[in-house]
Formats: sequence, C-alpha cells, structure tokens
Amino acid sequence: MTGSTEMTSATRSTGVTGNQLLDALSEDSRRAFLPKLEPVALELEKSIYEADQPIRHVYFPTCGVVSMVSTMENGTVEVGTAGREGMAGLPVLLYTDSMPTRAFVQVEGHALRMETEPFREALRHDPKLARHLYRYAQTLFDQVAQSVACNRLHMLEERCARWILMAHDRVDGPIALKQQFLAEMLGVHRPAVTLAAGALQRAGLIRYRRGVIEVLDRAGLEAAACDCYRIVRASFEKLRTSSDN
Repeated sequence: MTGSTEMTSATRSTGVTGNQLLDALSEDSRRAFLPKLEPVALELEKSIYEADQPIRHVYFPTCGVVSMVSTMENGTVEVGTAGREGMAGLPVLLYTDSMPTRAFVQVEGHALRMETEPFREALRHDPKLARHLYRYAQTLFDQVAQSVACNRLHMLEERCARWILMAHDRVDGPIALKQQFLAEMLGVHRPAVTLAAGALQRAGLIRYRRGVIEVLDRAGLEAAACDCYRIVRASFEKLRTSSDN
C-alpha cells in the first residue's frame, strides 16, 4: 500500500503520526518511542495475531480497522476493535504472550508497529508511556463491556449504525467492507445485515454498494445509532486529551 514512506517522512518532520494514542504522548516520550516504530501496510484480512499463538508485534494503526474476534463452533463474533485511536497487541502490554482471540485487518489501512521485546523495554524505561498505554487498556476494556451490553439490548439497525460510525472515525473516505464481514462482527446472519444496512440507506444516511460504505449524513447516522457509540467515543476522547502523559 502506498503512503507508508510518506507517513514516515511526515512523522519525522512534525512528530505527528496520525495515531491518536501516540500523538497524545508527551514530547519526551514521542522523541524516544517513535524512532523504534516501523511503518507497515494493513492489508485486508491480514492476521495481526492468531489465537493462542505468540504475538510478535504491537501495531498502532493510523488508518483502518483491526478486529479482535472469537471463533467458536457456531461462528465468529467480534469482541473488540482498534483503529487510529489505539493499538493492537494489547496482551503484550499486559505481559501476556498470547490470547484466545484472533486479530485481523477488517478494513485496510496502515500502521506503525514494533517488535514485542523492544516495546516492553520502552515501557520499562518510560513510566509515563506505560501509564498512558495502561489507561488505553482500561478504555478498550470499557469498549468491550459496552459492546456486550449493546449486543444484548439494542436493535440491529442501531448496532449497525454504531459499527459504521466507529469505522468511519478510523478511515479516510469510503469504507471498504464485505457484508459477510459486517454480519460476523455484529453476530448475526447476512440477510439481517442486508435489511439493517438497507434501512440506513433508504433513510439517506449511507450508500452501500459493491462492498463499499459511504457515509452521506454523519449527523443523521449518529442520531440513528445507540448511545453506546457516544459513550465509547467519549471514553477514547478523554484518554486522548489527558494532560498527564
């Protein structure tokens, strides 16, 4: 994917990566941490880590969506997502080498990544960095907990609007997304997603064709989504604007 070299050049000159978690670090932390990261493409369906396998890298997306999924006998369900607001490879931060879930690229983009041991070494040498990333771990846990409640209590159309909004926050432009993927992420069958996405499209909020979602009315889509989107977004915004980094 193009753009990785350009991203590296821009990061060197401005100190801004496009990843909100990294860009919220103190200047000293960014100066020490950023040179250890390498730019990589997030290719569609690329595996970030497999279930119960050693995690080799941590990823800080600057565009795109990484989904953490649980695969069971009856199907696959999304349990968490990461984009430009956070990181993928959280078990490494918590000094765990693997997870029972799989993480893969749901919406393509690009990221900055670091190998496991240099990442842990950086945490040991920079308490502010470690504290900031631990706060992110709590925020991601809050997202997962909110998603569990959302999947139990809210209508599919509301949940679909929430997922599209979260993806829209993490990409630049239209969202390339297979309908089957969206069905798996929402834990429903594909025909149900067809109906939900169709309702949002008839309302003039999105355009969905040939595996591409275009948001036409952002404010209307937010109104159609459940409160879970606003709750989760506020949590990440609080982390991003924290001054104690």
